[in-house]
Amino acid sequence: MKTGWKIAAAVALIGGSVGAGSLLNLRAEGAGTTPGTADDPVVTKSYVDQAIQQALNGGGSGKGSGNSNSSSTGKDGNSSSSSSSSSKGEASKGATDGIEIVEVKPGKILYGYAGAEFVVRSGKAVVYSADASGVADLTDGIDIGNGGTVEKNHLLSFPREGRGIQVQAGDTHNLTVMVRGGYELK
Repeated sequence: MKTGWKIAAAVALIGGSVGAGSLLNLRAEGAGTTPGTADDPVVTKSYVDQAIQQALNGGGSGKGSGNSNSSSTGKDGNSSSSSSSSSKGEASKGATDGIEIVEVKPGKILYGYAGAEFVVRSGKAVVYSADASGVADLTDGIDIGNGGTVEKNHLLSFPREGRGIQVQAGDTHNLTVMVRGGYELK
């Protein structure tokens, strides 16, 4: 008889566990939200990109995918899809939110607008500044004055206009510079 009670208790315990699990599972399914709805707590990258574009475009209520124009425009109104050099000696201007690669030939000066950032990738560069102040080297945490040598792969910040970089005197090789922000090549 002891064996019969053990089997009956085991069946009752297993049956009760299955029944309780079924009831608790129904409650858990009802507490969740449908993915992709406004109540969904997970935010996707595409949603964030869309919200940023709507905010930048004046907060319109349209459900478009955002701005489809790939080239950006600087504060001078010129487009900056590709402006690495000028063929007739005139100045090239550009501004972009992304990173743009610019080639600087000997004798030319790459000026940075206020807030621009440069990284010299190849070539020997020196700082050009019309006043006593220079350019901030954020990698080393120093200020490079007029004529100071710029190390490769160092992030340079231009706090004001009228400052730039140029090829070191006597060097015949071009500079390759990564630029973020507004610039002018003269």
